[in-house]
This record gives sequence, structure tokens and C-alpha cells, in this order.
Amino acid sequence: MQRIIIALDGYSSCGKSTTAKKVAAKLGYAFIDTGAMYRAVSLYCHEHHVTLTNPKEVDKALDNIHITFHFNEHRGASDVYLNGLNVEDEIRKMYISQMVSEVSAVTTIRRAMVAQQQKMGKGKGIVMDGRDIGTKVFPNAEIKVFMTADPVIRAGRRQIELLEKGEMIGIDEILENLKKRDYIDSHREEGPLTQAIDATYMDTSYMTLDEQAEFVLMLHDSFVSRNVK
Repeated sequence: MQRIIIALDGYSSCGKSTTAKKVAAKLGYAFIDTGAMYRAVSLYCHEHHVTLTNPKEVDKALDNIHITFHFNEHRGASDVYLNGLNVEDEIRKMYISQMVSEVSAVTTIRRAMVAQQQKMGKGKGIVMDGRDIGTKVFPNAEIKVFMTADPVIRAGRRQIELLEKGEMIGIDEILENLKKRDYIDSHREEGPLTQAIDATYMDTSYMTLDEQAEFVLMLHDSFVSRNVK
């Protein structure tokens, strides 16, 4: 079967990563969580007190950041490793969420991550989610989906995720964080969050994760059937 690139873009807490995992598992594709890459960079910058407005400090940090993904059999998904250390749990915490959009808006950081992502997708057969996959990383991706959802619903989903990890954060604080991230993601100079002209729009407010995955798989099957040689 023809192997392609599936790009899922959209706002945080719309179900992008979980949907991408389900689709990748169904198709036997690799799943790349680009948001996790920026979160790992954020963690490094936090731990090493990197000043984001200082180009020399940022360049030095990027020279010392090595991000890899390793499959975790217990979770049935890949964990993120930063310089050989599993940081999957740490990068999902609220303090990282509060800084990741600012970190990912730094042009040199974004360009470095995009280069890595493009390298990962050279062989196709991947599902990649993020903010600029269909517009910047893989503008020629065969399938592009732009995901959104009601902000209050997204905040509720995020609160549940944090509770499952032992963090009790008020819904108002989460909603404010999402609004801030949305603004930064949509207005940054390099790779802003925007819907690609040829992307399919999907509002996940009242969709289950299985329904979201089925929707993307339907797009995949339709594409493949139209392009069978």
C-alpha cells in the first residue's frame, strides 16, 4: 500500500496527539509528536536558565540538545528522551505548558526543530501533529487536517490530563494558559498556527477520540483509493 504523510495541525488539547497515535497504529506508520519536541527544548531551557532573547545562549543550547523517541511497550506509545533521559512525564507538566509557546516562537529553535522533523519524514509513512506541519514542515503532505475545539472544552480536557498526572490546576488558570498559547502560536513570525488552504477542517468539541481517528482514516482510505496505480 502507498505510504504517505499525514499532517495534523491545530490548537492544544484538541486531541491531535492521541488521534495521531491511533491513526499511526492502525496504518503501521510512525508517529511524531512535534509538540513534545518543543516541550523537551523548553525543559532544557528551564533547567539551564537559557535566556530566550540571547541568540548566543539559544544557539549554545541547541548544540547541546538531542531529542529522540523510543517506544514504550507499557504505554503502547513512544516516550520522549532528552539527551538520553526519559522526560515524557516531566514535559507534560503545567510549568512546561506555561513556557512552551514562547520557546517555540524563537525563530532559531523553530528552524532547528523543523529541520529534524523534515528529516524524520523523508521515508514517508508517518503521522505528525503540531502547529505548522501542513504549512511549513510538510506543505506537500498528502493529507492535512486542521483541528480545533471550543476553548472551555479544551480546558476541561487538559484539566483531566493534569489530574491523571497528579496536578490539581484550576480550570480558569488552564483556560487562561490556553488563550495565551493560542495567541502566541497564531501570531509568531516563524511557522504560525494557521489552517493550510488544502487542509480538512475538523471541530473535535463533541467528537470522541475514536471518531476523530476514524475521520482521519477515512480521509486516508479515500486518498489511497483515488491514487491506486
